[in-house]
Amino acid sequence: MTRIHAFTDDVLADHDAVAVAQLIASGEASRTEVLEAALARIDRVNPVLNGISHDDRARATIRAEDVSGDGGPLAGVPSLIKNNTDYKGLPTQQGSAAVPPEPAESHEEFTEQFLSTGVTVLGATTLPAFGLTASTEFVDREPTRNPWNPAYSSGASSGGSAALVAAGAVPIAHGNDGGGSIRIPAAACGLVGLKTTRNRLAPAKEMKDAPLDIVANGVLTRSVRDTAVFLAAAERYRPVPRLPRVGLVEGPSARRLRVGLVTETLNGVPLDADSTRELRRVAELVASLGHVVVEMPIPVDAAFERHFVQYWRTIAFSLDYAGRFVVSRDFDRSKVDPFTRGLAQAFLRSFWRTPGAIRALKRSARSYSEIFADWDVVLSPTLGHTTPELGWLDPGVEFTEAFDRLRTYVAYTPLNNASGGPAISLPLGRTSNDLPLGLHFSADHGDERTLLELAFELEAASPFARIQD
Repeated sequence: MTRIHAFTDDVLADHDAVAVAQLIASGEASRTEVLEAALARIDRVNPVLNGISHDDRARATIRAEDVSGDGGPLAGVPSLIKNNTDYKGLPTQQGSAAVPPEPAESHEEFTEQFLSTGVTVLGATTLPAFGLTASTEFVDREPTRNPWNPAYSSGASSGGSAALVAAGAVPIAHGNDGGGSIRIPAAACGLVGLKTTRNRLAPAKEMKDAPLDIVANGVLTRSVRDTAVFLAAAERYRPVPRLPRVGLVEGPSARRLRVGLVTETLNGVPLDADSTRELRRVAELVASLGHVVVEMPIPVDAAFERHFVQYWRTIAFSLDYAGRFVVSRDFDRSKVDPFTRGLAQAFLRSFWRTPGAIRALKRSARSYSEIFADWDVVLSPTLGHTTPELGWLDPGVEFTEAFDRLRTYVAYTPLNNASGGPAISLPLGRTSNDLPLGLHFSADHGDERTLLELAFELEAASPFARIQD
């Protein structure tokens, strides 16, 4: 197996984002040196990984020289933004040939929040068309590849960001999560992926008029502290009074937790051997640290999946049939990919179910919160099986087959999107073919602190595998 990475003895070395920011703040490295190293790394790995959607290095070089103000705790750290989020001057093409390459006229709200942490954006990263599936593959171009093994998927929909962070091109990158789209690529690429409580971070523009906001913005990182520092900085920029404050989490807590262990899948398909083995091993690790781990039934019924799928179809329908109004006046419907079109057509056959599905998904916030009367954290695999090879979730696969495969793979993450609850995927597992495997921890609304404290403890007890080793 050939791993693709850019780690070398340049100024970035194997530093995480916090360490890079410290080098810049101390004067040991300049912003320009760091920027040039990141661009050289992108040039080294991106021809294979295909994680860049739009390069913005010329403007980034100018921005890197701007040292006005303190710039936030990640000042000067090179990063990337997912190409479904408006960044002034870059086309927001949503991973689809149907969307014209029109430069965004301004930053959207989250972009401003992201930049407030001090990062320097070098460009935009790939996602599958409209972020509607779990592998960053296309019908009209090369896929984004997993740096641990380029024959495998990098996950989705934040697959480009995940691939480039895992490969060491940048230490931190933007992602967003509407059904697992931060946590899935984090699991596939061996990263930390936190999906925050609904409205903890500035919402995605695409959800502004949606009946239920299922998308959470965030980042993909190689260390827990990078995620914690990012979240604290973002929270300072945009406090949310109706949610408990997270603050800066810097390590484990002395508090011991009640951890519910989920071993079933929603659709009843048994977990594969690798996922079962690693879930049990991590449960034992958690128990060895003094937490109480007890098996629990999967906390939702089969109706939840039907409701979420119907909402998924509704989103696809709005894109396919109303793209000129919700995306761009020059939206080219003839270039909509087969998977999006298949979802949209499924909506037409079931449209009457949408109002009930939306009502049920809105009610899931209360039933989700009730879980945590008995548990502090719920542990499960991040995904229903190990990372697939490229082609398994190709959007050109016959729709019914592609969707059945997707449902089996994305077996756990959507509950947090519908309910608005936080969750984190941690790279604590390894498959029998030496790929990362993510373990998933959920907590009650507003309780990102507990997730980060536990993540710090687990990272120390079982250090995350490094691609360069």
